[in-house]
Amino acid sequence: MQSPPTPHSSSKYHHPYFTPAEVEYLSIKQRGKLSVTQEDRVRQNACAFLESLGARIGFPRRTVATAQNLYHRFHLFFPRKDFNYVDVSLASLYVSTKMHDTLKKPRELLAVSYAIRYPDLVAKSKHPGGEIDIDSMDQQIVERDRQRLLSIERLLLETVCFNFTSRMPFPYVIKLGKTFGASKKLTKLAWRLTIDCHRTLVPIQYPPHIVALANLYVAALLSSFEQPIASDPGTRTPHEIAAILGKNGDWESKYQAQVDDLEGIAHTMLDLLVQGVQIATLNNTSPRTPSSPSPHPSPRMPHPLIETLASSVPYNAEQLTRLKIQMRQTEHEPRPRQPLGSADPSALYSGDDVGLLGRSEGTVRFLFGPAGAGDDF
Repeated sequence: MQSPPTPHSSSKYHHPYFTPAEVEYLSIKQRGKLSVTQEDRVRQNACAFLESLGARIGFPRRTVATAQNLYHRFHLFFPRKDFNYVDVSLASLYVSTKMHDTLKKPRELLAVSYAIRYPDLVAKSKHPGGEIDIDSMDQQIVERDRQRLLSIERLLLETVCFNFTSRMPFPYVIKLGKTFGASKKLTKLAWRLTIDCHRTLVPIQYPPHIVALANLYVAALLSSFEQPIASDPGTRTPHEIAAILGKNGDWESKYQAQVDDLEGIAHTMLDLLVQGVQIATLNNTSPRTPSSPSPHPSPRMPHPLIETLASSVPYNAEQLTRLKIQMRQTEHEPRPRQPLGSADPSALYSGDDVGLLGRSEGTVRFLFGPAGAGDDF
């Protein structure tokens, strides 16, 4: 009698951050037939949807930002064509509420999402707070959506290897602002940039202190480029802070950061601002569109960014482009970043074992650290 086959066994290691090369490799793999522009539009729709959900419910910033990071990470592992961004966003927010102890039940999240996605139902409910009585809806639809949320939750938990640790860059913005002698106005701009930074893939590529330092650098650039020198008593000018962070110095070893990392993040943020300024200009000049975009992103009629720093940035798209050009002329050569652990994680994702994510076949061990991280202990 032939013995049954041995169940497949494999290990999955949690990678807190990915190198830009890994992100590009995995993004291309999961993008499918979407263009880069289409992929970015879906990503921005998801982030805007999470912003709307967070604002409606009153979640703290850390919950919304972590949900956006979870969304980005999810689509490094799973194809975009197989999932609706609304479903993944809801599941990401649900997991984030567990990570930050701001838990809401799936039905509560669904009820708020229905109010955002289907404003016509809000009008019919006549609720003064703009809420929808979920009990009055078709319970089969609600239960189907709830089950889909829970199924994606499982996949999300596996992508993070059940590691509920989440470090945010926001506290570092305040500490670094004080350390560098930045004014309250400059620190506030860096904080807002850090919020919008989570619309990009930067937070899953760099540790939070580097993200915070880079956004302080961007804030200093935006406040100094083609601007007169002015400062508050007892603070450094934005020109001085931009000059310090724009070249090699003792701050690199002190904060375990590199100037080329800050420059790379700065270009990503400037690209995001250029996009936001262009959209704001289009919405304010087109006779066929309202003066401000609708705060209700719809999965049937997606729109790009609904909240940008355009009103806080004293530049148009041409000026921001000039700033990017000036940075290119003096920027440093980017150093090659090695992946965490003993092997390139992207090589692990190309094997057959990636298909075990979300399945109950065989044995999969989920480990909190990257492969080889503890070999020296």
